[in-house]
Amino acid sequence: MVEYVPGIPILKPYIDADNKAYWDAVKEEKFVVQQCNKCKNYYQPPRPMCPECLTLDTMEFVPSTGKGEVYSYIIYTTDKMAYPAMKIPYAVMVVEMEEGVRITANNAPDIDTDEIYIGMPVEVTFAKIDDDLTLYQFKKRKS
Repeated sequence: MVEYVPGIPILKPYIDADNKAYWDAVKEEKFVVQQCNKCKNYYQPPRPMCPECLTLDTMEFVPSTGKGEVYSYIIYTTDKMAYPAMKIPYAVMVVEMEEGVRITANNAPDIDTDEIYIGMPVEVTFAKIDDDLTLYQFKKRKS
């Protein structure tokens, strides 16, 4: 379960022209991935150009199923390496989404760190941290 330490600032994502639509969707609690409308490949993180077609006008954000499986993870159990704004233990997971892209995020409160495993089915959920920050996390998927 991810809990935050009061008084320590949470790192916020850097938002630019290439990823603004992505973070706007997250703020609205919608999960999107970027897709090239020419070659139909999905990409993450957002980028201005398709690395396959090498074109600048083919990238768009499309709705994601929000479902995936844990590809890798790390559990922070000591404050010597963990981010100080987060109470330990917590996990950072790399999740392979159904669209084929891999996303990094923390575990949602319904997942204890000792129950995470490679291949675990998860889905996106959202956490409103403050008025200016909504983040996505991964929770257990029912099936």
